[in-house]
Amino acid sequence: MGKKASIVLFSGDFDKVMAAYIIANGAAASGMEVTMFFTFWGFNAIKKNKGPIIGAKNWMQKMMGMMNRGGSSRLPLSKFNMGGMGRSMMKKIMKGQKVQTLDELMADAVDLGVKYIACKMTMDVMGISKEDLVPEVKDIVGVATYIAEAKDCDINLFI
Repeated sequence: MGKKASIVLFSGDFDKVMAAYIIANGAAASGMEVTMFFTFWGFNAIKKNKGPIIGAKNWMQKMMGMMNRGGSSRLPLSKFNMGGMGRSMMKKIMKGQKVQTLDELMADAVDLGVKYIACKMTMDVMGISKEDLVPEVKDIVGVATYIAEAKDCDINLFI
């Protein structure tokens, strides 16, 4: 049996999402089978960049969706976000240093076979539908499915 890694992406902060994808891609490139489990604010990384959240069923979920649109282009920095100005500055610095963009890292993850799984309970609570997510998300599961996946992993990370 080959080596396996799992990453729980709980954070929706740009820098933490970048770190999760850099680690996932490094593990996958080294031959590991990698699973990313998206939950709570981590969903912001896999929400589509365009359009409204369509899964909301009540006014609270609709309000949360409006305030928390998500999408890789909208993620805030965990520190010094300054209303989005910090994120723009960080992206400019990264471009100057020829660092891959988050969208490039995400595309590489798909190419390397990183498996995306989404937390069903979080989707229910936040009013997120499968149609709100990027198409790379194939499985919507409960925590028991994630635990079954993670129990055999050599590396388990929570970001």
